[in-house]
Parts: sequence; C-alpha cells; structure tokens
Amino acid sequence: MPNPLDDRKKALEEDYFRRKEQEAIEKMRAKMAAEEQARATEAARIKCPKCDGTLQETTVEGVTIDRCDSCQGVWLDAGELETLTKRESGGWLSRLWGSEKQ
Repeated sequence: MPNPLDDRKKALEEDYFRRKEQEAIEKMRAKMAAEEQARATEAARIKCPKCDGTLQETTVEGVTIDRCDSCQGVWLDAGELETLTKRESGGWLSRLWGSEKQ
C-alpha cells in the first residue's frame, strides 16, 4: 500500500525539478534572444563602399548622414544633399552646390 507521505515527497520533488527545468529554459531563451539581438545589430551596421569600414550615423544641420569610422568619408542617402542645400540657403554648402549649376 502506497504511503501518502512518500507520495507527497515525490510530488514535491517533481515540482522542484519542474521549476528548475523551467528556470533553465527561460535562461536559455533569454541568452538566445540576446545573441539574436547582437547578430541583428551587427547585420544592421552598414559597411563603407570605399574602404569596408563601418558607417556611423551623424546629424549635420538636422539631417542624418553616414560617416565612415575608417576613411572619414561621408555618404548621403537619397534626398539628403538637396535637404542640406535647401535648408542652408546662402551657406557654404548651397553656394558650393549652386556654383556647379552656374
């Protein structure tokens, strides 16, 4: 005949191991999510077309541009040069850009 005390001990032991197993699974999931986030961050970095350095976003006069951390080259996305020249009417950039048109 099964002893109720032994059944209780067995149930508590199984519950303990189930909780430990669940904690281990959650730690593994958190670690995997952190690794995935790190891979996504690395993949999101844009390489410089000139030297294969990494492009860093920089804000110039309210416009976000990309600057290489290696060769210091500046790369503009579509419309950024026009935005800079229009925003700065009479400034050095608009004069430089406008001088090519004359």
